[in-house]
Amino acid sequence: MLLRPNQRQKLDDTDDQLFYAYPRFVTHVDDGFIQQLTDLYRDRLKPNTRIIDMMSSWVSHLPEEMEFAHIEGHGLNAEELARNPRLNHYFVQNLNDNPQLPLPDQDFDAVLICVSVQYLQYPEAIFSEIHRILKPGGIAIISFSNRMFFQKAIQAWRDASEVSRVELVKHYFTSVPGFTTPEVIVRQSTMPYFLQLMGIGAGDPFYAVIAYRN
Repeated sequence: MLLRPNQRQKLDDTDDQLFYAYPRFVTHVDDGFIQQLTDLYRDRLKPNTRIIDMMSSWVSHLPEEMEFAHIEGHGLNAEELARNPRLNHYFVQNLNDNPQLPLPDQDFDAVLICVSVQYLQYPEAIFSEIHRILKPGGIAIISFSNRMFFQKAIQAWRDASEVSRVELVKHYFTSVPGFTTPEVIVRQSTMPYFLQLMGIGAGDPFYAVIAYRN
């Protein structure tokens, strides 16, 4: 098995839908992270293609100037998803209860998960679904930082270093036959150096793990 049973556990094991029942109209990473993610999307995504933004919310990090054929949204709070201006359609589903996505085979050119992969208790099932819904040659981009709802992150993530978390997501991809070798992007905060010297913080680190369906 990719993860042992105890590694899938959360400190708060109540129903995830209860935790996300009330909308959180906030951003979970800083502006530097968001800009780096938008730049990555601009570089790797193609216009007029079909995108699914999994585990999404009210904010879209897609480049404003890029038009897509269809953007599907998925998350756990309908109010947040309804506020997302880029979504053409969305659905609410708890992937830890039901990992089977209600989507056709080979229907999307890109699958995106931003700062949410740490909450998946059965990532091998989800990444198998990602592979299933991707078109041949389609891309999956999993991005994350060091922030999380600690009580809802799985133990394997909570106990890992930031470097180990990158390796964990790579293993999620390699556990499913049919993905290319995962590519890793690690970038430091874009917080200006003089602000760091003033003790205003280093900002959020940026990590992305990327693979394509063969």
